[in-house]
Amino acid sequence: MRKIISFMHLSLDGFVAGPNGEMNWIKVDEEIFNHIGKRISQGDTSLYGRVTYEMMEGYWPTAADKPDASQHDIEHSKWYANVHKVVLSKTLEGQDLNNATIINENLVESINKLKQGEGADILLFGSPTATHSLMQLGLIDGYWLFVNPVILGQGVPLFLDIKDKIKLNLLTTKQFACGVTELNYIVER
Repeated sequence: MRKIISFMHLSLDGFVAGPNGEMNWIKVDEEIFNHIGKRISQGDTSLYGRVTYEMMEGYWPTAADKPDASQHDIEHSKWYANVHKVVLSKTLEGQDLNNATIINENLVESINKLKQGEGADILLFGSPTATHSLMQLGLIDGYWLFVNPVILGQGVPLFLDIKDKIKLNLLTTKQFACGVTELNYIVER
């Protein structure tokens, strides 16, 4: 069965965005891009909340066409064009989206059906609201976290309204030169 893996940058104190959604504190560089690119290139399905999906759609479809496009932008743009996107949204209902499926009801049933399908693990990119919903329903199977060396003090927390303890097993860690630490966990079932 496929797993849902939440991919998220967070601050040392557990925030995924600042109080107004700021993400300018997230450190990314070629080393991180290359590391992430190797893993996501194996994926065939990505999962987003509506806000993150719209942000991705506003950039990645044409990122490779820009005259100053980096190698990362070219590669990720190509991957984004080919990957099947699943969007959790009640407001995108009925829209015709390119290579995307909208889940707007029966969340548990729809996600479990998606997990039973063929293919690689499904990466849930960013999308704190969607992550909170899936987390509260016990539908996230792992966390691929990039802890940034910053304390925000306030903002959008990764872990919100957790009703039951979630036990995790640490699979891997990686320290990047810029100070970011990758923590790769699987949920104990």
